[in-house]
Amino acid sequence: MKKDLISILDLTKEEILEIFKLARKVKGEVKTGKYRDCFNQKTLAMIFEKPSLRTRVSFEAGFTQLGGHAIYLGPKDISLGSRESVPDIARNLDRMVDIIMARVFAHKSVEELAKYSKIPVINGLSDKEHPCQVLADYLTIEEHKGRTSGIKFTFVGAGNNMSHSLMLISTMLGADFYMACAKGYEPDNEYVEKSKEMAKRNNSKVVITYDPVEAVKDADVVYTDVWASMGEEAEKEERAKAFKDYQVNMKLFKNAKSDAIFMHCLPAHRGEEVTDDVIDSSNSVVFDEAENRLHAQKAVMLKLLGVNE
Repeated sequence: MKKDLISILDLTKEEILEIFKLARKVKGEVKTGKYRDCFNQKTLAMIFEKPSLRTRVSFEAGFTQLGGHAIYLGPKDISLGSRESVPDIARNLDRMVDIIMARVFAHKSVEELAKYSKIPVINGLSDKEHPCQVLADYLTIEEHKGRTSGIKFTFVGAGNNMSHSLMLISTMLGADFYMACAKGYEPDNEYVEKSKEMAKRNNSKVVITYDPVEAVKDADVVYTDVWASMGEEAEKEERAKAFKDYQVNMKLFKNAKSDAIFMHCLPAHRGEEVTDDVIDSSNSVVFDEAENRLHAQKAVMLKLLGVNE
């Protein structure tokens, strides 16, 4: 494994499957405490430009449960790139801590942290990708479906960091990736092209459509996200109009397989991109998915810090 996790492309298919195996192992050992001293005397610096529930708690609790100490650095603490340059922040932190996680607006910021730091850097979310979330997502799919290849994975929503990372990991693992979005809100073409290249190698496919029914039909997994991500709040009303026919409600969800699972990276805007009867249904695995952020990220940090057992 490379020393950083900035994009899901920093991992091979084999490394992703190794992370799932280790995550299952760590998850199963929570009560015995087998791994509780792995990070003894180690420190995680957590840089946050955006607010967070799952990212902060899963990284901080996870690092603590493995015996380490996590430091929260919020927007007012370091003002990434304004009070001090990103390269200087990276060069300071790598002399004081063992690993960095950054949740940022610009993907370039986390790339610069990795470039100028000698210690591992993890992308906890950027405007382009969210690799930690999709590792937890596919760990959850593996738990509920027993496999990650040969399934139809459908994303309903706007082209964003989640659709980019989900498209990449789906095609890496041999899943068919379908996406339904409103015109003008497609994913970045570079991610579509990269995903299509991987789909060819892994016997899967990528389909981008404007028809949500076509995308959801016979799906094994139906996934959605907020229509306006953090930093896009000014577009909220405009996006709500564009996506009014893309709500994952029970009428749309019933086009999927009867045993399909519903997923959402959260927070959910109930009544907008998803209705209560879907997110609270027996098909919904959103809280399993949220919990698996903790276990998948523990596995990632164990790998990056060279602790595998």
